[in-house]
Amino acid sequence: MTAPARTDSDERPAQLRAALGTRSLVLIGMMGAGKSTVGKRLAARLGLPFADADTEIEAAAGMTVAEIFERHGEASFRDGEAKVIRRLLEGEAKVIATGGGAYMRAETRAIIRERALTVWLKANFDVLMRRVRRRADRPLLKAPDPEGVMRRLIAERYPVYAEADITVLSRDVPQEVMVEEIIAALAGHLDAGPAPQPANPSEPQ
Repeated sequence: MTAPARTDSDERPAQLRAALGTRSLVLIGMMGAGKSTVGKRLAARLGLPFADADTEIEAAAGMTVAEIFERHGEASFRDGEAKVIRRLLEGEAKVIATGGGAYMRAETRAIIRERALTVWLKANFDVLMRRVRRRADRPLLKAPDPEGVMRRLIAERYPVYAEADITVLSRDVPQEVMVEEIIAALAGHLDAGPAPQPANPSEPQ
């Protein structure tokens, strides 16, 4: 977990940190949605530490996520994941990127709701497939029908992801654009006013 130097270019990051208090920001969404890459930039923009839950899980287990799944099964992985996320949510506020399935577990959702605000990076099918194909280590690519698996996961997960406090459309724009959209939506949410809607909300999913 890294804590970037705070070099705020305006007063908004400090205001948002004050409004958050000890609450963290938890990024949720599918693999390929950009949680880790956008999360790092968002943390730097806000002057908060950043943590990647999968990286923390791998460090604690001494093996990769794929190896944990293969050796111990998904249930064991989810147990460990819940413990790691609970630990990450303790103490000071931070930006946390979670694995695609983390928010699907009721216990994990409950602790996140208690101690954090959630940001769903919502991406459509074509964007996700294009991105995951760039990474040979994506478990999805090992399936006989990766597109079918992706469509099934979208159908299962998106109704649950929709419970997030904030939704921002993840698409192929500069990451700085995504960060500023999240900050604008976060400011609207913390001010108890209507949060800005994602760009192109009618884009098919």
